[in-house]
Amino acid sequence: MPTNSRQATTVNSTVTSRDGTEIAFERSGAGPAVILVSSALADRSDARKLAGLLAEHFTVINYDRRGRGASGDAAAYAAEREVEDIAALIGHAGGSASVFGSSSGAVLALRAAAAGLPIGKLALYEPPFVIGDDGFGPPRDYARQLDTLLAAGRRGDAVTYFMTRAQGMPAFMVAMMRLMPGVWSGLKALAHTLPYDAAVMGETQQGKPLEAGRWSAATMPTLVLTGGKSPAGFHDAARALAHVLPEAEHRTLPGLNHGAVVMAPKKLAPALVEFLRG
Repeated sequence: MPTNSRQATTVNSTVTSRDGTEIAFERSGAGPAVILVSSALADRSDARKLAGLLAEHFTVINYDRRGRGASGDAAAYAAEREVEDIAALIGHAGGSASVFGSSSGAVLALRAAAAGLPIGKLALYEPPFVIGDDGFGPPRDYARQLDTLLAAGRRGDAVTYFMTRAQGMPAFMVAMMRLMPGVWSGLKALAHTLPYDAAVMGETQQGKPLEAGRWSAATMPTLVLTGGKSPAGFHDAARALAHVLPEAEHRTLPGLNHGAVVMAPKKLAPALVEFLRG
């Protein structure tokens, strides 16, 4: 019988990653383990409602990526350390788990799968690969501009730059968010991790075809999801990724956009449950 999410116990804990960094997480539910990997400018609070829905069927591990929330950080960053963080969480889960990631978190989850971690099933929501030259995605000097803004202590401007130039959010919407002190301060608190996600993406946002050899080691069943209201670039990337992975399918969920994890978890969860339980 599935666990009732309103009665499921949530346990806060930590694991120690290979480099000694403490990674904080919430564990809830019962059954096969599923690890949730957050996107840029997000910590585990963004996926908490989704975690509650999935906890009716699974043991859900919803964690703070390094440098965020209650997790620690290291003096120098490398995407490989974040793969090791996922490995530590899988170890805590018993040695194997399924993994779900959103946006750049989907690419981090894919990196972990391609690195050979014991991942049973992989679910990805809108990995933001850029495979064309139609203007979708961030500018080519995006990572350098982020570093410049953060080095100058301009955390709010770094958040604005990410939202307008990487996410394509209209400037007036960002201006409205600035008027919400609680929301804006939370985003600024995570601004220093924006280069982490840029490093996770690497050279995959330069308008070049996906390199099949780079990802083909991810041989587990994989579901690549996109939202019906999302820009065409996400759908192009999802179809391309499903084509290069050995055992993947692409599915579009009507009515959703890139912010589905936070804004529409009740519409996202059923597709994940169906895939992960199948």
